[in-house]
Amino acid sequence: MSTAPRYQPHYTVADYSQWEGRWELWDGVAIAMSPSPLGGHAKLLARVVTALNNAVDAAGCDATVLVEIDWIVARDTVVRPDATVVCGPEPSGHVEHPPALVVEVLSEATRERDLVFKRALYQDHGVPWYLIADPDERTLRVLSLGSSGIYEDSAQDSGTGAVSLLLCEDCRIVLDPAWLFR
Repeated sequence: MSTAPRYQPHYTVADYSQWEGRWELWDGVAIAMSPSPLGGHAKLLARVVTALNNAVDAAGCDATVLVEIDWIVARDTVVRPDATVVCGPEPSGHVEHPPALVVEVLSEATRERDLVFKRALYQDHGVPWYLIADPDERTLRVLSLGSSGIYEDSAQDSGTGAVSLLLCEDCRIVLDPAWLFR
């Protein structure tokens, strides 16, 4: 049996807080993030955040939309979603509880991570809504955490394409995915 795993580093949030650059920490493993996003990714993220802020404001919700903030999932796991919505006021530091909603904008470098690892992570940690925005396909996939604890594709209003999301106890917002890709 190989002794190599014994010598592989296992990092913690304390280690992570000392690093420079763009990293995430997955179960103690340092994951280098891609260079800064390209134009299509950045533009779509800006539109998603605008739509979320407008929806939260229109609904009069006590929720906060955040961009690229660290979510400390566990002692050895930190992720930085593209956008996050938390119920209540903005956190004074990093997000330390499962957000109400997470958005990832796909890129060539992150597509598999976002569709496989992060989907499983968000599902396992009870994030009620996971939105996956694809600038190449010009789609927004809306996943809701079902009663079985498994993500399900959320039905959209067939007449408008809009989707209604219950974020917090008293916070229901409506998003129109078509607006994102104009």
